[in-house]
Amino acid sequence: MKNDVFLKAEHIKKYYENSKAGKSGKKWVKALDDVTLDIHKGELVGVVGESGCGKSTLARCIMHLIPVTEGQILFDGENITDYSPAKMAPVRRKMQMVFQNPYSSFNPKKSIWASLTEVGRFYGMSQKEIEARIAKLLEYVNLEESMIRRRPNELSGGQLQRLAIVRALIISPDFLMADEPVSALDVSVQAQILNILMDLKEKENMTMMFISHELTVVEHISDYVVVMYLGTIVERGNVKDIFYEPKHPYTKALLASKPREDPSDPKKRVLLKGEIPNALNVPEGCRFWPRCPEYKKGVCDAERPLEEKVKDGHFVTCHLWQDKGGGKET
Repeated sequence: MKNDVFLKAEHIKKYYENSKAGKSGKKWVKALDDVTLDIHKGELVGVVGESGCGKSTLARCIMHLIPVTEGQILFDGENITDYSPAKMAPVRRKMQMVFQNPYSSFNPKKSIWASLTEVGRFYGMSQKEIEARIAKLLEYVNLEESMIRRRPNELSGGQLQRLAIVRALIISPDFLMADEPVSALDVSVQAQILNILMDLKEKENMTMMFISHELTVVEHISDYVVVMYLGTIVERGNVKDIFYEPKHPYTKALLASKPREDPSDPKKRVLLKGEIPNALNVPEGCRFWPRCPEYKKGVCDAERPLEEKVKDGHFVTCHLWQDKGGGKET
């Protein structure tokens, strides 16, 4: 396993106060609860999990868009956890984000050109540098120069998302956070965006974190995969470990929900029961036990499991992982 850690999220907690707690006292929505993650230079890390698992909250904590309750964020050797907006300004040149909705990424009253050049000027680039960089990036994303003379409402979602990537990369960041960047797009357009991101990773030597609920997409694009459930990481490992040798029952259940390449495949599906619990009322012990098909009473519901090493780079947080064999869709 590489030791060139570029970004580290260390014991991150993000709690929100519940204003409707009543006389029983304050209750906290535990959006993130003790999350630790390393991202290595040049790595593309995919983060998966059901809605409400904390994926986007983790992204916003890492990007310093919301403060953490506890823990620290280290970026390129700097502890940026408590940085003021002024102190974050030079760091933001190194880290940029692409959001799910491309229409919210641009000012509807301005041309795309105006929005793109504004970013470059803010970070001290000359007009010549801005124009050269935009031309290069437009070639990367396969768009004509005429596109950037238009306003957002004159472009499709796929075109706008490609331009959102251009906007994020104008200042040549070292790290790109992509939060569900293809989920709002048609399947054919999704493939184009994914290919662009993978191409840019190679051409720009980019480090990326890619958030998605679509397992097929994450398997296709990622080097390393993190599986989240109810504000915690339940398993993490390289893409082959997660998709072909999963250890956590939740990971196995997620994989079982994928469409099968061969409908006649006799392997048994591991089906999830119930809904993901409310983050206000987190189950005692393992958070997954109320839905777990491998649940053991008095063990899973008694004590929160610790993360254990399966092998180099592969970690799981489960009391019973050694009692069950891994394997895709077991």
